[in-house]
Order: sequence, then C-alpha cells, then structure tokens
Amino acid sequence: MRRGWPFCFVLLCTLHSSLLTSQHNPHSIPSVPQQLLDRTLPLRTGIGAAHDDAGTTSKEAQAFYDQALAYLHSFVWIEAARSFHQALRHDPNLALAHVGLSYCYVELSKTTEARNAIATAEQLVRKMASAVADDHVKRHVEARALQMAAEDAPRDAARLAAYRKALDAALVAFPNDVELLLKRGMAESPDPAERGQGSVLASVPYYERALKIEASASSAAVGSSAPFAAHHYLAHAYENNARMKDAIDAAAAYASRASNIPHALHMHGHELRRSGRVMEAIARFEAADKIQRDYLSKEKIAAELDWHHAHNLDLLAASYQYIGQMRRAEGVLKQAFNLPTSLLVQAVNKREYPAFLVARNRLDEAAAAAKALTAHPHPVVQASGHIEMGFTLLAMNRFADGANASNLALRALKAAPDGQPLAVIPLEALQGEFRLRTAQREQGRQVMERAAMKWRGLPGPDAWTQSLFRLEALARAARQVGDWPFAARMAQVMLEHDPNYAGTRYALGLVAQHDGNAATAAREFDLAVKAWANADKDLPELKQAVRRGGQ
Repeated sequence: MRRGWPFCFVLLCTLHSSLLTSQHNPHSIPSVPQQLLDRTLPLRTGIGAAHDDAGTTSKEAQAFYDQALAYLHSFVWIEAARSFHQALRHDPNLALAHVGLSYCYVELSKTTEARNAIATAEQLVRKMASAVADDHVKRHVEARALQMAAEDAPRDAARLAAYRKALDAALVAFPNDVELLLKRGMAESPDPAERGQGSVLASVPYYERALKIEASASSAAVGSSAPFAAHHYLAHAYENNARMKDAIDAAAAYASRASNIPHALHMHGHELRRSGRVMEAIARFEAADKIQRDYLSKEKIAAELDWHHAHNLDLLAASYQYIGQMRRAEGVLKQAFNLPTSLLVQAVNKREYPAFLVARNRLDEAAAAAKALTAHPHPVVQASGHIEMGFTLLAMNRFADGANASNLALRALKAAPDGQPLAVIPLEALQGEFRLRTAQREQGRQVMERAAMKWRGLPGPDAWTQSLFRLEALARAARQVGDWPFAARMAQVMLEHDPNYAGTRYALGLVAQHDGNAATAAREFDLAVKAWANADKDLPELKQAVRRGGQ
C-alpha cells in the first residue's frame, strides 16, 4: 500500500500547480424555479439605498429598479431578480433591468436565461434614439456584454482588458456614475466574474470615489435610506488585505444602512470575528440567522435556495467552536451538513462536520459523516469525503485504509470537471499525516508544513477560520505520534495565525509541559482558560488546562 503514496504525491503536486488558478463561482444556485423569480413583491425598507438612472419615465419602474440594485449589491439574487421583473412590469422597455437580470441569472446558474437577458438588453438599445440619456444605458449594456464575454473565457486577458476599457470610456462620459465606479473597482480583480467579494487593494480608489459622490448627493439620507454599496465592497477589499480596522468600520456602516439584510449583519460579523471580537461576531451571525429564517418563512422559500443561509451557518458554527461551545457548534454544523445544496463550495464545506467529530475523538460518527459525502454526485465533494475518511482512519491507526482513502480522493479529483482546488490542500495534508504516522516523519513534516502554509494563505473569513482548525489538527496529529518538535512548530504556526484562540494557547502549553518548561506551560494554560471563559464547562481541554495551569 505504501508504494502507491509517492506516486499519489507526485501527481497531487501536478494537480496543485495546474488547478489552483481555475475559477469557480462561489454563489451559484442552479435549481431556483423561474416562477419564484417572477413572483411579485412590494417596495421594501431596511435594505439600504441604491440609485442609477434607468432611462425610464415611470416612477414605479425606477423605484423597483433601484430596489433591485440594492439587493444586487448585497448578493440577494432572488429578491433582486424579483425586483427587476417588477420594474419591467411597469416599463417593458427597461434595458438596464435586463442587464441586472443577467447578473442574477448567472449567479443562480441559469446560463441560458442570462444570455437571453443581455441579448434582450442589446436589442432594446438598438431601438433607442441617440440621446445622452440613451448613451448612459448603452454604455452599461455594452460593458455588461463585454464582461459576460470575459466570464466565458476567464483566462483570456484580452477580454478582461476590453471590459475594463469599456468601463473607463464610460466613466469619461459619466464620471459621477456610481454604478460604473463600483463595477470598475470590481474589475480590478483578475476574475472577470467578480461581484465584490474578491476585491483587491486597487479596487479601493474606485469605491472611495463612489462613496464621496454618494455622500455629496445624499447628505441628508440616514439609516436604510442611505447608500451602502461602496461600504460593502470596501469591507471586502480591506478584509482581503488584512486591514481589519478599516474593514470593521466599512462593515459597520454597511450593516447600519441595510439592517434587514442578513449578509450585511453577517459581513460585520466577519470583521469582528477576524479581529478577535468573537462574542460580538456571534451576536451578528445569530441576528443574521434570525432575519434569514424569518424571510424564508414569510416568503415561503426553501432554505437551500438561498446561498447565504448555509454560509452564515458555517461561520456561526465555527465561531461557537472557536469559543469552546462544542454542543452549540455541533448543532449548527449538523444543520448545515443536512441542508441540501447545489452550490459546490457549500457542499465541500460540509467536510467541517466530520473534521469536527475527529477533533472530538468521535471517530465512528466521523466515518459515517465522511461516507455520506463520498456518495455526493460531484467528484470534488466525493474527494472531500474520502479525504475526511482518510483522516478518520489514520486517527484509528488504520494506515492502509487511510492510504486507500487518499487514492480514492485523488481518483475523484482527476474525474472532476471543476472545483479541484477546493480539495487539493486537505489531500496534501492527509498524505503528509500518513507519512508522519508511518515512520516517514521528515517527509511527513515537510508535506504537512507546506499544507499549513497554503491554508494560511487562503483568503476570506471562511478559509481563515477553517484553516485555524486544520492547523490545530496538524498539531494534534504530531502530538499523537510523539513528534513534539513538529507539534511545537505547528503550535507556533497557530500562534502566528491567531494568538487569541484558546486552542493556540492550549497547544503551546502542551508543548511547554512536555519540554519541562513549567512556567511557560502554566502561563499558556492560564491564557487558554481565560480565552475559554464562555466555553462548555465540561470541555475536556478546558478541564485539562485548569488542572495543568495550576488553577
């Protein structure tokens, strides 16, 4: 069995180098019924404000178009689509509503409908007179058509350049157009399908310009009547570049302006969580969950149709786990694990449940959860299930079976049409742990450390939190096999990643105790106890830290 592992590792390196650059749409939901998107709705409050001249004489059409923009800027694809359709009922010739629908349909994995929407917008533009107002509409339609062409060929730099050039030209003609500025900021990302989540530092000047224009145009607006989109995207840009104070300020402004939008509250929780203010983050995630559930119930929308519900559950569960409230964490993880989803990244994220069970040493349950993932129709989710099964089997000291699970994971990844990067790093870590546990320690350390550094480099709050728990698992595996130097190294990596985490201090304390450094061990265990102030009282690690820390 061991002879297969060097081959697997070489092939995995090839996979890693060639696949990490591939793109995937993190918010696509392929099964939303069209009748839901066509359903009528009223004008709403508490969702923030957005405005762009839609080129219509109908006040009602403009109002619903603006509402649709507000929803679009919060990634509420279903309600944005409903609002665009409502605007079209008041003005069937509203080309920009079809442009807006093209965004919604792409995000909802309705490719044909998206193409039809932009084609309809282009057809309506061709019928327009050559007025200045019409030029505004034409430029928006042209830019969106070029963006969709770039989305179809994400590695074609020329297409992305053409999209950016169209936006630049449009901004020369309409320098105070907030929507164009926001789109130009997003276009700084190398991903032409960027919607704001992956905003880079080069995006910031465009968002700041939009913010200044909005502030001067609506100085009297407050609360839910105030513009918010630039704050939202600035929060993402700052978070992606570890400017957490700026991110918190931007997210707080976003949440205050869109208080009835779950993602706005959740986004604020992102930044609070990343900044060590975990209890405040939990309050935000819990509030977002309540608003989300109330919305789904009132509108009679199945939970699996709204991408954000599962996304919020994932971070809420991780936050409970972070503070040591394992029973609450498990309950939310189970909800997320059992929630149907057609979204690949969320299906893959279900691996956090078996990983949690392994961390709690509930290995039979972990194996059952991992096995459920291996039955998923998408090969990347299958691979994730095999990887988690592999970690479980290694913890059971079933090394040959663990190696076979790795081989099955690799086979599934080779068959996957997309999304392979979602599973590559965990597979590499699994291979490293196999070596560590089977007397190939130096090789195992090298592979596990590489995986640890890659986890640390992943962007976004989900990856940041999940990476912390994965680093903790590497440290735990090293301790289990008695490799204390490597356990010390992984504890140090955890410290670099998050010094506020109780588990970090606990791992450092265990290493210091093993090394006979009683004073350091006592200090680290005391810090762990303080950080676990809100943990379950029967948390085994907390009990050990209290006992070993001398309290």
